[in-house]
Amino acid sequence: MRRAFTIATAAGAVLLMPLAAAQGQEVSRSVEGGGISVAGWTGKVDANEARNGQTVNNAKFAKMGDGFHITTGPAITYWNPENKATGNYTVTATFTEPKYMALNDHPHPYGIVIAGNDMGTDGQTLLYCAAYGTGSFIVRGFGPAAFQMNGRRGEMNEAVHKAAGPGQPVTQEIAVSVKGDKIECAINGTVVGSYDKASVMGEGKLKSTDGVYGLRFGHNTEAHVAGFTMTKN
Repeated sequence: MRRAFTIATAAGAVLLMPLAAAQGQEVSRSVEGGGISVAGWTGKVDANEARNGQTVNNAKFAKMGDGFHITTGPAITYWNPENKATGNYTVTATFTEPKYMALNDHPHPYGIVIAGNDMGTDGQTLLYCAAYGTGSFIVRGFGPAAFQMNGRRGEMNEAVHKAAGPGQPVTQEIAVSVKGDKIECAINGTVVGSYDKASVMGEGKLKSTDGVYGLRFGHNTEAHVAGFTMTKN
């Protein structure tokens, strides 16, 4: 009896879900009151999100205190065109996920974007380092197609904080640096990834490590961003 009830319930749930969810993919939600309300900032959802009808208005980017509060929606990149860095520099911010996995059924990352060029176009190029509340991080670029620097799902590192469990808070300080011929990602004060600049440049990758810097959020994720700054090395 229990088994029959479970099967019937599952079948009914599938009928109510969009096709993507039925195939085991978490569907990007639409955030009530979405859009960008911080002067000077703009954003672009990932290409696959746009193909599914998602826009920047399905995520929310708002000022909160001295920082920002972001709630997604679709996977998205945010930036202010005035925020540009050249040469050797470090971009830093602290991300606090108030309720880990509150909006999703599996963890999604958030982090720092650097080296943005042709932003807002289909040919935009950029690199990001982002953390998960699982204790892992991911370094990935768009050139304009995605290219991976540490695997499709990233990698674990003890420096990355783990949430105590769903609904619990977790905080990560993320810094991405360009230093000579290296690009480094540091999380909570520890360098977790170091890459030769040459490995991220060229056909299908970055145009330059000079460019716009900003913020990157996976879909169905919420976090507060504080201390977003760029310093010259």
